[in-house]
Amino acid sequence: MAQPEHQRGALVAMLIGAALIGTNGLMVRFAETPPTISAFWRMLFAGLMLTLYVVATRGWKPLPRRAWLWALAPAAAFAADLWLWHRSILLVGPGLATLLANAQVFFMALAGVLLFREHLGIRFLGGLLLAFFGLWLLLGGAWDSLPTQYRWGVWLGLATGICYAAYNLTLRRAQQEAHAVGGRASGGHPSERHSSAVEQVLAIASLGCALLLGLAGWAEGAAFAIPTWRSLGILLILAGVGHCLSWVLISKAMPHLRVALIGLLLLLQPIVAFLLDVGLLDRATTPREWLGLGFSLAGIFVAGLKGRSRLPEQPA
Repeated sequence: MAQPEHQRGALVAMLIGAALIGTNGLMVRFAETPPTISAFWRMLFAGLMLTLYVVATRGWKPLPRRAWLWALAPAAAFAADLWLWHRSILLVGPGLATLLANAQVFFMALAGVLLFREHLGIRFLGGLLLAFFGLWLLLGGAWDSLPTQYRWGVWLGLATGICYAAYNLTLRRAQQEAHAVGGRASGGHPSERHSSAVEQVLAIASLGCALLLGLAGWAEGAAFAIPTWRSLGILLILAGVGHCLSWVLISKAMPHLRVALIGLLLLLQPIVAFLLDVGLLDRATTPREWLGLGFSLAGIFVAGLKGRSRLPEQPA
């Protein structure tokens, strides 16, 4: 009896976490700051929140230089991810930008082939075809007739997926380095040590990401000032809820759910983003685009069933 109740709790946590991530694009639109600056404040606030949490729960452990160096890799990858994604949001809207970023499923699989000698099956190739057919429907099947800025937004969204895949891969390696130290240096249950290592590396990567985004904003000549109290509130919610809370909920739920179910539930992220884009930003949507959204989500889901023991630990 306790086991089904535990699984129901994990199911609810996963749904809430995925839905919260789906609101991030909308908050970026409402933040009223340049794209690089909104990304900078998001990661700075999130990094500080995670650091305070790890320190308060006494989970902060000394890390060797190797682990610190590996933490720089996801910091750089996620800085590029947000730099691209926030611009894509402004060009094509949060719904389509979030859907394009979820193409990381395909890039993760490609990395598995090139780096880990994994094999792609018929299921993955079928999902790839479904997703691209859905994108063709979403874009109206007339690429050349679309405005230049809109096309740039699409390319930026797909590039976001590449950077997101790189972030997942390098974050996992950085967590492994930190976990190896935590396992030797502390007692307790292994899963607890792993959770502390994950959160500590995520805090380091978030602060490193903020530093890189700050340098990018300085190079662009952007103003770092937060224009209004409303903007500050939105950025704090984006960091605390859209980044920290959503990640904690999803990471805690993942070990208790089947991989296929996890893949299905995470698709709530682009669905929520697209619905908010339509409902709150008055995005004009045709039946053809709704059909394209369905095909793209189905393709991502089918490809995500590619025999992995668990999905990437950090959602976009």
